[in-house]
Amino acid sequence: MNTEKIIKAGQIAKQVKEYARTFIKKDMPLIEIAEKIENKIIELGGKPAFPTNLSINEIAAHYTPSHDDETKAHGLLKIDLGVHINGWIADTAFSMDLENNDENKKLIQTAEKALENAIKIIKEEISANEIGKTIQKTIESDNFLPIINLSGHSIEQYELHSGITIPNIDDNKNQVLKKGLYAIEPFVTTGNGKVYEGKPSGIYSLKNIKPIRSQTAREILNFIEKEYQTLPFCSRWLVKKFGTKSLFALKQLEQADILHQYPQLVEISKRKVAQAEETILLEKDKIITTN
Repeated sequence: MNTEKIIKAGQIAKQVKEYARTFIKKDMPLIEIAEKIENKIIELGGKPAFPTNLSINEIAAHYTPSHDDETKAHGLLKIDLGVHINGWIADTAFSMDLENNDENKKLIQTAEKALENAIKIIKEEISANEIGKTIQKTIESDNFLPIINLSGHSIEQYELHSGITIPNIDDNKNQVLKKGLYAIEPFVTTGNGKVYEGKPSGIYSLKNIKPIRSQTAREILNFIEKEYQTLPFCSRWLVKKFGTKSLFALKQLEQADILHQYPQLVEISKRKVAQAEETILLEKDKIITTN
């Protein structure tokens, strides 16, 4: 693990998060928010580790604006952003109440408190479900529910979700954490506490490389392989680089099973969701890289 790059990515993510809080306002176009965040990451010396997720109300995750998106910020907005330096990742998220709404504020406070309590206990050799138990207890004591099929995760170089799951409930799996990089991300809802797979998100990752007949698709695949490797990317980025012909190429690459497209994740009872997330490095010490 490259500690120096991990910490630098975390510092950039922290600065970008602080910057985002200063300019995000109700009715601002989501595309403008995403581009300001992603441009700031680049300006500070990092690269986006994945497209900025701007998920509103019942959409828990995986909403990033398309190139022609006209959606405006409103409601309970979750901002999930990632930074990488040579594939070493910082993943962080926060929620904003854009309606001056008491329920939104309480959901956000609970998500932050659950995250804080989980960070207090995370250490080498703890089992992941102990962390989940703490998250669940914190959320339920505020009369909300955690989302049981969303979770935190271990992180490796160029691998955002690298195998170990940090649940938001006690799942009794007793998976022990070793030295490494982990993201903890409680999701809190007034709903049933589960998400389902909604519409396509326009967020993709490279699944397997194989021949494709279309020259445009080949050109775009070569760019994806070189520029993003195994990290997620979005149609908006490719339209910026190649124009709208890239949308057809993406469809061809997905149909050929070369790309995986992530679905939007929506709370099953269509109730609001808040999220908070930090990345933690467990080495000799515990370092919260993104805070």
